[in-house]
Amino acid sequence: MAASCILLHGQPDRDEYHDSRFPSASNSHWFPWMQKNLLIHGIAAHTPEIPDSWNPHYPTWATEFERYELTPETSLVGHSCGGGFLLRWLSEHPDVEVGRVVLVAPWLDPRREETTDFFDFTIDPLVPTRTARLTVFHSDDDADDIQESVGMILAAVEGVAAREFHGYGHFCRGDLGSDEFPELLDLLLG
Repeated sequence: MAASCILLHGQPDRDEYHDSRFPSASNSHWFPWMQKNLLIHGIAAHTPEIPDSWNPHYPTWATEFERYELTPETSLVGHSCGGGFLLRWLSEHPDVEVGRVVLVAPWLDPRREETTDFFDFTIDPLVPTRTARLTVFHSDDDADDIQESVGMILAAVEGVAAREFHGYGHFCRGDLGSDEFPELLDLLLG
């Protein structure tokens, strides 16, 4: 089996989503750089674009995500809402085994301020047993709801590798000061 990676973006702001001056969510921040570098290393990298991602609707996200074949050689990366989606999807599909899973600044909308039922699920504490490794990347200066989401994940799931960064914010272009994200690439290639 050939190695592959699915890079799943988060929830953009409504105005950003509808403004043609901004790239699509799958082409923002470090996603193009990551996709190109994975391709250079022989890993088929996919960046699905979720329609109307500014207003998360779980069945829509699931339909777009499920277009891709998942194998034990498939790594998954989800940023923000995309990370929360991956955790829900993997929790609800206990028969699926995948490669590395990296949740970058995962968001679960802990106070349900922006989503309704998108995150109505129980985190399966056994998710890491069905992955090559489950890692959470988070930064000490990210928003409170991200900090709370990370806390929820770490409390519910044993065997998660957590890596805290200093000053990386929400891991967006402005926070990183670059379109590059070498720490994530190193983990995926390691």
